[in-house]
Amino acid sequence: MTMHYAARMKLVKPSAIRELLKLGEDPSIISFGGGYPDPSLFPTDGLAESYRSTITEHGRTALQYSASSGLRRLREQVAARVANDGTACDPDQVLILQGAQQGLDLVGKMLIDSGDTVLTENPTFLGALVAFNPYQPRYHAIAMDGDGIDTDAVDAFFRGGGRAKFLYTVPDFQNPTGVTMSLARRQRLVELARTHDFIILEDSPYRDVRFQGPAIPTLLSLDTDGRVIHLGSFSKILAPGLRLGWAVAPQPVIDKLTLLKLAADTQCSTLNMLATSRFLDAHDIEAQIARIRDIYRGKRDLMLAMLRAHFPQSVEFTEPNGGLFTWLTFPAGFDTAQFMAEQAVPLAKVAYVPGATFFPTDGPCNHARFSFSTQSDEAIEAGVARLGALLRKTL
Repeated sequence: MTMHYAARMKLVKPSAIRELLKLGEDPSIISFGGGYPDPSLFPTDGLAESYRSTITEHGRTALQYSASSGLRRLREQVAARVANDGTACDPDQVLILQGAQQGLDLVGKMLIDSGDTVLTENPTFLGALVAFNPYQPRYHAIAMDGDGIDTDAVDAFFRGGGRAKFLYTVPDFQNPTGVTMSLARRQRLVELARTHDFIILEDSPYRDVRFQGPAIPTLLSLDTDGRVIHLGSFSKILAPGLRLGWAVAPQPVIDKLTLLKLAADTQCSTLNMLATSRFLDAHDIEAQIARIRDIYRGKRDLMLAMLRAHFPQSVEFTEPNGGLFTWLTFPAGFDTAQFMAEQAVPLAKVAYVPGATFFPTDGPCNHARFSFSTQSDEAIEAGVARLGALLRKTL
């Protein structure tokens, strides 16, 4: 039988990251590749208590269907967190998602017609490209620097006659670079959205994982006319296995996204929503976040110190104020994918993510994303030292 797939399936391809990281499945390999939280930081005791009491006291409700928009109490709790972060928020402006990743898919489905232009940072989160690609957009990638996306280049795109449905950004501790957008750039970007009439999709799953410096206002909090759709997640502050995130936007937008969610999966798990809500009522989530910050700050400090000590000076890297990643730039012409396959994995037993896959269009081959979140201190020290010894022979 011949299966006649839709044309969009040509753009649905295996993740380059997953294919490359198959090289690192050997348990003896130290992997700086996965962008996962440290499982030792999951509040397992508190979540176990929350699940037990939810089943015992509310089993019939917990195992039943519920609203596509999410449980009212959990939406109230998310709205309160958003309000504490600078944006007055009604629970009806909140949609509970299967992680923030579902928000990327639903927004793509809601906004992108085939051939529409989407603006992204360059590089950008691979998961967003995976979510948007089936809707057949064109990408226009905007360069970044240490203050985030180049807003002058955004302005120039529109003043030159460009048109885009929306701009996608990870403003806090960006995946993959770890860069944070400055307040001035955020203010300018919101002004440009108003001037040139486009939507901003603000993806901020790492926002609470700040190690140093004051929090910078969200794009959502700077928006005065409903142009920002904000995505957040419990994956980095509780556990990704809960598969719970949220979207915040004007209610008409949330209503549209809720209809799309109903078509996609009906709802998030009632049990997971109830147990998470119960955890938030019974436990100090800010204490949990503070613990996460302390541990990741130490891991980041160690990785950066090891990079300085062991890598050639020709290799540059970002120094993130939060999140899970640092972004390495090697000399022009150096191929990080080839080096990983031919030397890093077989000789040093170390894996990372080559950077080319994060560029929406063809990107340079001399970048890499290193995650410091899941490895022990000993593994960070050993892995960076091994790579450094190889690189000093190569560069």
